[in-house]
Amino acid sequence: QVQLVESGGGLVQAGGSLRLSCAASGRTFSRYGIGWFRQAPGKEREFVAAISWSGGSTYYPDSVKGRFTISRDNAKSTVYLQMNSLKPEDTAVYYCNRCRTEVVSRCGAYEYDYWGQGTQVTVSS
Repeated sequence: QVQLVESGGGLVQAGGSLRLSCAASGRTFSRYGIGWFRQAPGKEREFVAAISWSGGSTYYPDSVKGRFTISRDNAKSTVYLQMNSLKPEDTAVYYCNRCRTEVVSRCGAYEYDYWGQGTQVTVSS
């Protein structure tokens, strides 16, 4: 069973950058696609990026495309989310999770029963 822990959040000014990390425990990490999600206060959780088990496929919704980049290092059992050109509307708690499908564009279409503690990203204007 894979357990995931998010880190790297913080306070940044609009236009700045942050890199989030999703560290996994468990020997089967490299078998799974990983998605990043976020939830702002009073809003539903939003799917923001996903990467296939090999790293060969990625997906971003329009809201972050061109600004966010997801990558993974299977040797370190870690997935990263590089966030550039941050906007105040990117403020949220960011979570990672194991995708329930191999189709990374559909990673956000599923319900997930368990979420970690997430990492807070705050973008000031």
